[in-house]
Formats: sequence, C-alpha cells, structure tokens
Amino acid sequence: MMQIPVWTCLVPIFLLLIKANSQEELVRNVLVEFMSKLSNNNGFSDPNMGWSSSSLPCKDNWRGITCDQTKVKYIVLDGFGFSGFLDARVLCNEQSLAESLQILSLKDNSIHGENLDEIANCSQLTQLLIGGNQFSGSLPNSISQLKNLKSLDISRNKFSGPLPDLPEISDLEAFLAQNNQFTGAIPNFDYSELSLFNVSNNNFSGEIPDRGIHFDIRSYLNNPQLCGAPVSNKCRSSLASESEPSAPPDKPKDGISNDQILMYSGYILIGLAVLFLILIWLYKRGKKNDEKLEADNRVAAVDDSIIKPSFSTVELKAREISKSGISTISADQSMVSSSLIVLTSPEVNGLRFENLLKAPAELLGRGNHGSVYKVKCEAQGMTFAVKRIKDWTISSHDFKQRMRRLDQVKHPNVLPAIAFYSSRQEKLLVYEYQPNGSLFRLIHGNQSDQAFDWESRILVASTIADTLVFMHDQLYYDGIAHGNLKSSNILLNTNMDPLISEYGLMVVDNQDQSIVASVNSFQASGEKFKEDVYAFGVILLEMLTGKMALNNGLDLDSWVLAVVREEWTVEVFDRNLIGQGASEEMMVNLLQVAIKCVNKSPQARPSMNQVALMIRGIKDDDDDRSTDVSGLSIITR
Repeated sequence: MMQIPVWTCLVPIFLLLIKANSQEELVRNVLVEFMSKLSNNNGFSDPNMGWSSSSLPCKDNWRGITCDQTKVKYIVLDGFGFSGFLDARVLCNEQSLAESLQILSLKDNSIHGENLDEIANCSQLTQLLIGGNQFSGSLPNSISQLKNLKSLDISRNKFSGPLPDLPEISDLEAFLAQNNQFTGAIPNFDYSELSLFNVSNNNFSGEIPDRGIHFDIRSYLNNPQLCGAPVSNKCRSSLASESEPSAPPDKPKDGISNDQILMYSGYILIGLAVLFLILIWLYKRGKKNDEKLEADNRVAAVDDSIIKPSFSTVELKAREISKSGISTISADQSMVSSSLIVLTSPEVNGLRFENLLKAPAELLGRGNHGSVYKVKCEAQGMTFAVKRIKDWTISSHDFKQRMRRLDQVKHPNVLPAIAFYSSRQEKLLVYEYQPNGSLFRLIHGNQSDQAFDWESRILVASTIADTLVFMHDQLYYDGIAHGNLKSSNILLNTNMDPLISEYGLMVVDNQDQSIVASVNSFQASGEKFKEDVYAFGVILLEMLTGKMALNNGLDLDSWVLAVVREEWTVEVFDRNLIGQGASEEMMVNLLQVAIKCVNKSPQARPSMNQVALMIRGIKDDDDDRSTDVSGLSIITR
C-alpha cells in the first residue's frame, strides 16, 4: 500500500493559515488607510492608539477596535478631535471587514464625509453613530439598505435635503437627527419600535405622522413649518374643517298652527324628562361601578403580591427546604400573565413566564434591592439566573424603553439580559446562568494561592476598565451608568473571562426616569459615571488587598488610605500576591490608580477612559518586564 507523505496532509492547513493571515493583513491595511483619511495623517502620533502597519488590529489591541477573535466587530473613535474624512468606500469595500463590522461610532469629532453612499456595503452594521461632526449635503438613499441597523445617530451635523426612506429599516430602534438642516416631510416610521427619536432644530415641514405623537414636543422643537400634534401649529386641513360654516338652522315654516307648536313643545318636554331619567340611572350605575372597581383594585393589589408573577413563593420555600435549597415556583396559572419580553436570543424564543414558574428554582442571594434565583428550564434546555428587582418606581413603559436601549449596546464582556418582565409590583430580568461564579468569590473564596495570580488580576482589571469605557461612551447621552458596580456583579464565563452583569439596573430616584423623556437627557451629568469610577476603584482595592469592601465595619478605601498615609503601603497588599512574587512596583502603580478612583470628590476622579489608559500602561509594562525576565532566564541557562 502506497504511503502518503505527512507533509501533503499539512498543506491544506498551511494554506488556510496563510489565507487567514493575509486576510488580517488586508483588513489592517484598510484600517490604516481609513485612519489616515480620518485624522489627516495625525492619528498615528499617539503611541497608545496602536494603529500601525507593523501590527494587527485584533492581536495587538488597537485602541477603538473591538474584535471577536480575528474579526473586527466594533470601531469606536468618539471624541478624538479628528478633522479629516470618513471614506466609506475604503472602509466598506473590503469584503471581510464589511461582513464583520457591526458598530461604527465616530461621534464628537470634526469629520466630513466621502463616498457615504458606499456605507451600504457594510451590511452588518447595527449601529451607525456619527453625531457631532461636520457632515454636509444630503443623506444618501443607500442608508435605507442597512436592514440590520438598530441605531442611527446623525445629529449635530450640517446635513440638508429630505430624509431617505428610512422606514424601510424595520428594526430601527433609535433615530437622532436633531440640529441639522433637513427639509421635507418626516417619514412615517414605525414609532412603536423606536425608543429614541429626535428631529428637533431642522427645517422639516408638513404634518407629523399620526403615530409620531408617541414622542412629545421636545422631539420636534424648532421646525417652524411642522404642524399637527404634538406641536402647536395646526395643519391647513384641520383649520379648513374648523372654519367651514355650519349649515344654517332650518327656519320654521310659515303657517304653523298653535296646535302644532303645543304638540312639538310637549314632545320636547317628554324628551327632556326621559333624558333626565337616563342621566340619573347612569349616575347611579357609575357610582356602583366605581365602588366595585375600588374593591377589585384592593383585591388586585393582594393578587399582585401573591398570585401574579412573584417569587415570594420561592423565598418561602427556600427557607423551608434549607437542606437542598431547591424549590419550585408555583402560582395559579390561570391568573398569570405571560408577557415575558424576549430580547435578542433566538435560542430561547418561546420562553414564557409559565416556564419560569414551573421550573425548579434555587435562591442564590439577596441584596438591598432584590434577589437572584437559579432557574432550570427543561423546555429550553437552559439554566437561567433570574433577577427580581423590588422597590423600583420606574413605570413599565420607561422600564421597557430602558431595557431596549440597553439591548442595543452590545459588548462581549457585558452579560446581556435574555428577557424581562414588568408589572406594577415588580421587575424581573432573565440572564444566562454563569456557573463559574463571580469575581467576589474568586477573590475572597477558598481558592488555591495560584488560582488568581497577579497576571490574571491585572488582565481582569484591564478588561473591566475597557468594557466600562465602551458602555459609558455608548450610554453617556442617555445618562445610563452601571449604578451598582461591585465584585459580586462581575461574573465569570466558561473561559473565566469577566462579564459585567446588571448594567444600568440602579435604583433611580423620582427624577426623570425615562431615557427618552427629554432632549436634555443627552446632557446628563457625569456624576453617575463618576460613581462607577469610584466603585471600580473599590474593586481594584479588593483585588490588591484580598479584603472585602466592608472590612470589620470599616470601608476598604478608608482603611487603605489610612495605611498608605502611615507609609506602610506594602502592608495593604494580598499576601498571596507577595508570595507569588508579584512586582511590588506594579502593585503600587495599580494602587495609585485605585486611590485616584476612590477620591471623595467626584470631580477629582478620573474618567473611565483615563483609568483604562493608566491600567493598560501598567499591564504593558508588566508584559514587557515578563518578556525581559523570560529572555534573561533562557540566556543564563
């Protein structure tokens, strides 16, 4: 039998590797050309950017680039002060990049546009965010070919002319076009799908579509030629109908006799008497209905807390079955609403609230604002973590809008909600269960000394910081920070990568709770985001010290500051890290970042972008140091 040389089997693999490498290099070259035009060749002056012909965007972590393995998924370059051109032909005519790119965000620069009609070739775009630039001319009709687009922000530019047929984009959930020079009529969007909509400060004319009253007047301000609800200008058709003279009353015919007058008067009196009796009957009936409705409401209030979607049964049984901690969520199925809203996870389509009620549930923990349960649904073949939020006064409508907005912002290190439920009494969120626990357990649990070494900690810190930068940037104008960031809300997936959970589910006050209620929400104070910076600083201190955020009744940051003030800095560090030979210099550098984050003054704290850059610098220095030590050890052998 003839033997086949081994090398012939390796040829296809070798060719595939060559093809993959050449494709990465092709994407690299396209992105370098794209940056060259975007920044007028000034985008390469910052060494932290990483955009270089001698590196690869995914492998070498170019700033502003987020990848899935070797595929570029997100390009986010907001607020860099670029003043060149967005050349859509360069960016979207490279097939592999056009088929992988999902988010292009270039907000708050001074960019002009070239070949914008070619943007349609980036067919997988879900977010196109170019607000706050110098784009001018008409918006190309090819935009309507982006069928996957969910968010389109073209606000604060110099666009003019009519809008293209954007309602063709059936999944569009956010459209921001304020502060431009658009003319013509407003297209008849499917407003029920839109969670963000603003066309104020333009030159639109004509009648606002009937469904457009879904948004209030602030979405239409300063368009003098717009008419119809909710603006004050009435349209000509309605004015004409109002001004049309009514038909003159019939004049009594000449020659009517006195008998006829008396007869008609009698009819009128009888009619008035009958009308009076009907009004009395309606009044009594209405009063009776009001009393019945009030009684029903009292019963409904009890039902909402006992029978309708509630996990109180779980909590009770979890106390009763203390050995196993397992219970079954039970309720009267005929009384249970099935309005569980499934978001963007097709593999769990068909999931209903009844599935959660019938499934075995385990109480994982309680917090100040709710409880978390582990629920195994056999019908879907999945295990979920169900978060029950209590005492959150946000309305169901605003909660729905908030969840849809959060669902628009995707990041591989943010755990997305699979589904949610909202009633008057409670809010429920469904996540994919993460079996490897949380960062809190990794730091403070009974782990081996090697389980969470310095390299792992600095990598986790850098990943969380970069993720928060992305989320803060995407949700800044919505005013949605994390709001409850802590080590127990950083979960670990099957690869032990950190996933930020419960983003945006802070308990809000009674101020404006709607993410779409006001144009002014785009100017939200940065203090919410500075609270996230503080919370992240506490997480850094936990990783550096190995101590809990509240340690013997004393806040961890206060304890650390007291020790550092006494110049006993080394005493704060986790003994496991010191025992593993972690660099004291690197730990001190990260400690300084953490101390800046937990500054008592929010204004004095750095932004998450600054924090991420500082941590990345420490990580890079540490990587270089490890490489140098590794090389030295080889030489000495």
